[in-house]
Amino acid sequence: MSSSEQHRKLTVALAGNPNSGKTTVFNALTGLRHHVANYPGVTVEKKEGLLHHQGMDINFVDLPGTYSLTAYSTEELVARHFIFESHPDVVVDILDASNLERNLYLATQLMEMQVPLVLVFNMSDVAQSRGLEFDLKQLEVLLGARIVPMVGSKRKGVDELLAAIVDSADQKRTTVLTIHYGLEIEEELGKIEHLLRVHSGVLPGEYPVRWVALKLLEGDAEVQGWIQDEMLTEQIQASRAHIKEIFGDNADIVIADRRYGFISGACQETIKDTVQMRHDVSDRVDHVLTNRYVGLPIFAMLMFVVFYLTFKIGRFPMEGLEWLFGRAGAAIYTIWPEDTLLALRSLIVDGVIGGVGGVVIFLPNILLLFLGIAILEDSGYMARAAFIMDRIMHKIGLHGKSFIPMLIGFGCSVPAIMATRILENRRNRLATMLVIPLMSCGARIAIYARFVAAFFPDNLQGPMMWLIYFIGILLAIVCIQLLRKTLLKGETIPFVMELPPYRMPTLKGLTIHMWDRAWMYVKKAGTVILMISIVMWAAVSYPKPSPEELAGLDASQQQSVALQKSVSGRIGRAIEPALKPLGFDWKIGTALIGASVAKEVFVSQLSIIYSLGDSEDNAEALQGHLQRDYTPLQGFCVMLFCLITAPCVATVAITRKESGSWNWAAFQYLGLTALAYIVTLAVYQVGQLIAG
Repeated sequence: MSSSEQHRKLTVALAGNPNSGKTTVFNALTGLRHHVANYPGVTVEKKEGLLHHQGMDINFVDLPGTYSLTAYSTEELVARHFIFESHPDVVVDILDASNLERNLYLATQLMEMQVPLVLVFNMSDVAQSRGLEFDLKQLEVLLGARIVPMVGSKRKGVDELLAAIVDSADQKRTTVLTIHYGLEIEEELGKIEHLLRVHSGVLPGEYPVRWVALKLLEGDAEVQGWIQDEMLTEQIQASRAHIKEIFGDNADIVIADRRYGFISGACQETIKDTVQMRHDVSDRVDHVLTNRYVGLPIFAMLMFVVFYLTFKIGRFPMEGLEWLFGRAGAAIYTIWPEDTLLALRSLIVDGVIGGVGGVVIFLPNILLLFLGIAILEDSGYMARAAFIMDRIMHKIGLHGKSFIPMLIGFGCSVPAIMATRILENRRNRLATMLVIPLMSCGARIAIYARFVAAFFPDNLQGPMMWLIYFIGILLAIVCIQLLRKTLLKGETIPFVMELPPYRMPTLKGLTIHMWDRAWMYVKKAGTVILMISIVMWAAVSYPKPSPEELAGLDASQQQSVALQKSVSGRIGRAIEPALKPLGFDWKIGTALIGASVAKEVFVSQLSIIYSLGDSEDNAEALQGHLQRDYTPLQGFCVMLFCLITAPCVATVAITRKESGSWNWAAFQYLGLTALAYIVTLAVYQVGQLIAG
C-alpha cells in the first residue's frame, strides 16, 4: 500500500470576513506549505495548503474574504459554490472576537447552509484587552457549533483548532441553525418551501430547501435563475410584495435585520462587556428596556397603558354600537304587526340582534387592543419583552421564547398554540401550549368589559382589566412550574432570543395586523356565535309555560317562570348546586355552557336570558340586571372563572393537532376547568368571610 493511501484525507475550507485574521490563521496552520492559483473561470485568488496531522492529510482551502454569502459579488459566489460543490469535510469560520456581532453574520449564513462548522474566535487577546468576557460553553449550545478561541498571530489555539476539526469531521455533524424570522416571513417561507418540494426538479444539485427559499425571498439573482416554474415565480413575487407591505422594506432587508436580531440576542446572553458600553441608539435603549431591575416594571406599565387606553378610548364607539343595535331591536318591535309571527320576531330581536349584537359591540375594544399589541410587536419591543421574561422563564424550566406564543395568546389562543412551533424542545412546547388559554384572548374582552363596567367605578375599570390579565400570566407561570416538575420533567435546552433592531411600524403593517386578528372575531360573530345564539334563544324560549302557570303574574314574574320552564333554565337549575359555592346562579351557569363553544357567547347568552333585544340601550339594561342580581365580588369571580376555565372548542382542536394526542387536549380542558373551580371557590369564600 502506498504512503498516500495510508493517510486519511480531509478538506477544510477557511471562511471569514476581511480583516478577521483569516490569512494569519491559514499561515499558522500551513506554514510555507501552500500554493496560490485562481478559481476556474474567475480572477479570484485561490490559496491551498497541506498539513500532515496525526496520520491525516488536511488540505486547507482559504476562501475569499466576505461579509456574507449572498450573490452580490464574485467572492461571495466563489465561496458558496466551493462549499456546496466541493463538499469540504469541515468549514472553519474565522471571526474577529473583538467585533463579534458583525462577524457572526457570515456565521449565521454558513449555519443555514447546513455544513459541519467550527467557529474560531480569533484575536481573543484583543477582545480580552477591551474587557469582553465570553461564556463560550453557552454560546456553543446556542449556535450549535464548536468554538475555539485563538490568537493566530501567536499560534495560540492551533492545536485546539486541529482537534476540533478532526472531531467535527469524525462526527460528520452538520450545524443546522433555524432562525425564526417572525410569523409573516415564516408563513411566506413555508409557501415557497412547499412549492420547492413539489417541484424538486428545479434545483441543481442538493441544496437545503429552506436555504433556497430564503435566497429566493431575498432576491438572490443566481438562485432566481434556477426557477422556471410559473406558479413558483408568482408565489415568490407575491411573498415579497406581502412582506414589503407589512414592513415597508424589501424582504432581504427585513431578513438581514432578523439575522442581526438573532446575533444580538445570542451576544446579550453570553457576552459581558466589562469596560465600555456600546454606543449605538438601539443598544442604549436596550440597556434600559432589558435591564434586569427596571425592564419588567416597564413592560408591566406598557401593558397597563394598552389595556387602559383600550377601555377608555374604546368606550365611545362601543356606546355608539350599543345604541345602534338597541335602536334596531326597538324599531323591529315598533313596525312588527301585533299577534303576527311573534316567535320569529323574538328570534330576530332577542336571538340575532341581542346575541350577535352583544358581541359585535366590543369590536372597537378588540381593534384597539390589537393595535396596541401590533405597535409593540412591529417596533421590536415584544422581542425585548420575551427577553425580559427569559430570566423568569428559566427559573420555571422554560426558555424566554415561550413567552412569544403567550403574548400572541392575548389575541387568540389558536394562532398562539400554532406559534409554539418555534420551540425546539417538545417538553417546553407542550408546557407552553397547555397554559396558553390562561392568556386572556380577545374573545374574553366582551365578558371583562361588561362586568367591569357593571361593578367598578370609572377610575378602577382600567386597573381591573390589567389585574385580570396579570392574574392569567401569574397562573400560567405557576402551572408551567408544576408541569415541568411533574409530567414534563427534563432539562431546558437553551437557544437564542432574537433581538431585532427597533423599527418604526408602518401604517399598512399595523392595519393588517390589527384587522387580521379582529376579522377572526367578526367572522366568528357572523357564523359560530350567530348559530349558537339561535340555539340558545330556542333553549331559553322553549318549552313555553302554560297560560295557567302565568295567570295572575306581572311581566317580570312571567319572564322568570318562562325562563325556569325552558330547556336552558332546567339545565341551569340542574348545575346550580355545583356552582353555588362559587357565587353563581343558574343564569351564570347557563351562560357558561354557551361559552364553552366560544367565549364571546357568554355575554350574548345573558342578553338572551334577560330578553334585552328590544331595549334601546342593551348594555345599560344588562348592567342594571347584573347590578341587581349580583355583587361586585360575584362579578369579579365570574371574570376569574372565565379567565381560567376550559378553552373554546377551536382551542381544544388545535391543541390536539399540535400535541399529536387527544390525551393532552383532554388534560388541558379538564385541568383548566378544575383549576378555575378551585381558584374561584377560594376567592369567593374568602371574599365572603372578609365581607362579613
